[in-house]
Amino acid sequence: MTEKVTARAHPIQGLVKYHGMRDAELRLPYHDSISLCTAPTATTTTVEWEPDASADTYVIGGEPVEGRAAERIDMVVDHVREVAGFDHPVRLESENSFPSNIGFGSSSSGFAAAALALVEAAGLDMTLPEVSTVARRGSSSAARSVTGAYSVLEAGLNDEDCRSYRLDVGEGPDGFDPEEDLRIVAAHVPAYKETEEAHREAAASHMMQARTAHVQDQLVEMKDALRAGDFERIFGTAEHDSLSLTATTMTGPAGWVYWQPETIAVFNAVRELQESGVDVHFSTDTGASVYVNTREEHVEEVESRIAEIGIETDVWEVGGPARVLDPSEALF
Repeated sequence: MTEKVTARAHPIQGLVKYHGMRDAELRLPYHDSISLCTAPTATTTTVEWEPDASADTYVIGGEPVEGRAAERIDMVVDHVREVAGFDHPVRLESENSFPSNIGFGSSSSGFAAAALALVEAAGLDMTLPEVSTVARRGSSSAARSVTGAYSVLEAGLNDEDCRSYRLDVGEGPDGFDPEEDLRIVAAHVPAYKETEEAHREAAASHMMQARTAHVQDQLVEMKDALRAGDFERIFGTAEHDSLSLTATTMTGPAGWVYWQPETIAVFNAVRELQESGVDVHFSTDTGASVYVNTREEHVEEVESRIAEIGIETDVWEVGGPARVLDPSEALF
């Protein structure tokens, strides 16, 4: 066991998204899911096991964590304690470099960074796919944030099956490299969301069965498109999957509608750019903010068009796996 470890992870953009969980405690999804990590956005987390402390301490963004958020961290911390064979309290502090809870995957990078730091500080020898099973207990998407870049979380009923792996990608015939040449114009649309609640009631939607069947074709298409480096197929599929996911969410018992007028305005702007010949597609996770995926040569035109709507934007790239940082970068 080491004294203190700091780790950093990038959040994810869902490409073929999971919806609903067959086991809410272990956060086991109904089907596979694929995402890419976004950089330079990141969560940095420092942890230290404190044998002499009286209780765990969790701080995010300078604020103590309580309630359901603390319970989700407990799931990860308790699992590491169980595997490590000790019951020491822990001090955990975390900071995001981007807005949280508006649809940009902050829980994915948060639990990924926490899981890696906890595992390393406990002296456990785990591969990144193995660490992904620890992070999954806080957020299924965090599993893919651990392995980074383009990753798949495979569905299963145990940690041997339900873990994340990095996907191989290829260069397209037009020279497009999905890891090097993608640019993501992130359109910020602040709107509070309850992703966990949406997952909880997903199975009650009359469209869930149809989505679960349809998503198998989406997964096959996405994997093949990534290997081929085909921009249109990769991000056209992601755009379609965003619409499918939202249709299922909106038809659950609570009728969750996350999109805002600004969200639709971005969609319309993207469709106009598509009609003018620009390689661009929109994508959303469970939130109002929008990922606008494009090529490097189009990014200025795309960013300018979104800015005309009056929406704040950032330009992101594909990020790598979670990693341990130098001790000098510790948060405490």
